[in-house]
Order: sequence, then structure tokens, then C-alpha cells
Amino acid sequence: MTKKKLSPELYRVIDANLNRLKEGIRVIEDIMRYRDNNKTLSKQLKNLRHRARVNETIELLKYRDSINDVLRTSSKSELNRSDTLSILTANFKRGQESSRVLEELYKLENIEYSENFKYIRYELYNLEKEIILSET
Repeated sequence: MTKKKLSPELYRVIDANLNRLKEGIRVIEDIMRYRDNNKTLSKQLKNLRHRARVNETIELLKYRDSINDVLRTSSKSELNRSDTLSILTANFKRGQESSRVLEELYKLENIEYSENFKYIRYELYNLEKEIILSET
């Protein structure tokens, strides 16, 4: 089976999800780093965030269109955070969902990228369990 080149619209999906994944991990990482002074978890999250990359950054930027994003406005649920636990939970979910999208789309073009994003997703599941359970 020959892998196909992704369409501009799919590059846009990848760009959005790659940014969302890194941003979600960064929020969790900074809470573990600055609030908890947890070097071990901070380093694990930082390493995971650094794994969340692709080489085709110019291609992604070329098709970015954040100005015309039809869901650019925040939803009410995004504006409602009651405590740090809700922030951590939302950002774990954001990262897991984004890594799943990247895993699926890269099955069309680059299986190594797909497997990398699958690895990130499962690491986020493990870290979520460890961090969230320690919060409760």
C-alpha cells in the first residue's frame, strides 16, 4: 500500500492538534514544575512534549488558518475551571485527544509518526492516573 500525501486541510488539522497537544502537556508540566517542584514528573512531561514534533513544520505553517477557525471562540466549558484538578484533567484530555487525532492521520502518510503519537497518548494515560490520583 502506497502512502498518500496529506491534503492541505489535513495539514491544518495536524497543525492544530500538534499545537493543542504541546500546549496541554505544557500546562501540566508547569503545574508539576512550579507548584509542586516535582522534578521527576516535570522532566517526564517535558520529554513527552519534546517528542511531540514532526519535521514538516513549514508545511504545517503554510496551511495554518487560525483567523478563519470556525470554533475559535471559547466554549463555556473552556472558561469554567473550578480548581487546579479541573485544569489538570482538561489538559490531560486535550493532550490525549490530540495525540489520537495525530496518530490516526499519520497512518495515511508516516507510520513512524503515528506510532510516536500513540506512545505519547499512552504515556499521558499513565501520567494522568498518577497525577490525578495524587490530587484527590
